[in-house]
Amino acid sequence: TVETISFMKYFYTEVVKKLGREKAGNKFIAITDPGSGLEAMAKDLNFRKVFLNDPDIGGRFSALSLFGAVPAALVGVNLNEFFAKAEKMVSECMLQDVSKNSGAMLGAIIGTLANAGVDKLTILSSSQLKYFGAWLEQLIAESTGKDGKGILPVDLEPISSIENFSRDRVFVHFKLESDSSNDEIIDTIKDAGFPFIELTLNDVYDLAGEFFRWEFATAIAGNILSVQPFDQPNVESAKIAAKEMMKEYQQKGELPKLIPSLEMNNVKLFSDLQSIKISEAINTFVARTEKGKSYISIHAYLKPDDKTWHALQYFRSKIINEYQATVTLGYGPRFLHSTGQLHKGDGGNGLFIQLVAGGAEDLPIPANAGDEKSEITFGTLINAQSLGDRQALIDNGREVLRLEFCGNAPESILNLV
Repeated sequence: TVETISFMKYFYTEVVKKLGREKAGNKFIAITDPGSGLEAMAKDLNFRKVFLNDPDIGGRFSALSLFGAVPAALVGVNLNEFFAKAEKMVSECMLQDVSKNSGAMLGAIIGTLANAGVDKLTILSSSQLKYFGAWLEQLIAESTGKDGKGILPVDLEPISSIENFSRDRVFVHFKLESDSSNDEIIDTIKDAGFPFIELTLNDVYDLAGEFFRWEFATAIAGNILSVQPFDQPNVESAKIAAKEMMKEYQQKGELPKLIPSLEMNNVKLFSDLQSIKISEAINTFVARTEKGKSYISIHAYLKPDDKTWHALQYFRSKIINEYQATVTLGYGPRFLHSTGQLHKGDGGNGLFIQLVAGGAEDLPIPANAGDEKSEITFGTLINAQSLGDRQALIDNGREVLRLEFCGNAPESILNLV
């Protein structure tokens, strides 16, 4: 993956500057498939260790393989306890009695609901478990979002009023047994009659079982939706478009330039809408949502810090409260490898808002690890990916509104809303 390799090249080069080439490799390990380019690169650079994973395990299904286990061990997870919990769930999901097989039941529920139009899987969690949703988001979206179908995971959504939810929602609550902080909103959701799944965990080690349960359930849901849960055909289209952008950069020294339809207060708008104010264009665009069917997805190619997150969540909540729309949020380019498949492969119910930072501090990507020579920067790569994904969305008949911020992005977002 280009992002992973680019980070490795950058940090390896920085370590070489500090320690020299002979000692640099001892500070790196690799986890990869046998015969991969990364394996060859790691050996060439004398990495401390190369962990070779089972090549038959797909990326988003690999949490319980070396890809998940090695980092877990490095941060102090007790792997014996962790995998004991996973094995218990594996045994449960092998039961042929579906009423006792929670993985099969879960997959049947979310797949059948999605076929009936209840396809917005809204994730609620105890605070200690909130990052599990980011993993689950990729698993479900990339596995089911294809062939005009899909289950849309909605993670970390601001919740203010039950009135903002349409009947295309199913809720799942990951609750630590000792936690009661979400009880009030949960009771309200249940009383309103929404489909509701509650999974109670004794402690964080029970997440090991959840990894397997949801991988199993996702495969079952894919079968019910009649889609292949183990491929990602539309992810490649964005990669190809981004490569075309980079090819033009290498030939001309700059990326393709889009012509803004409007420019105000250090913000550029790229849209087919005819408006005299950017805020007006945003409102017109968002108003195209169809309640109970559509969703809005915010793609933030911005610095992922607390100020940005606050501004994005405020923007998100304003749309939800004003239009009772389902709104997802993802940082680019990360989401390209997760929900990006669903955005281009589902039934075309999404409206997409790209938020892109311009003129930010930039860093070079070394052409080769340990070599300071560079042909592109991280900023150029990210901008090429945003332009490539925009083009891939448009090519798949999706509507996209793009905003570029020339100054303080969080401040500009707050001013717009």
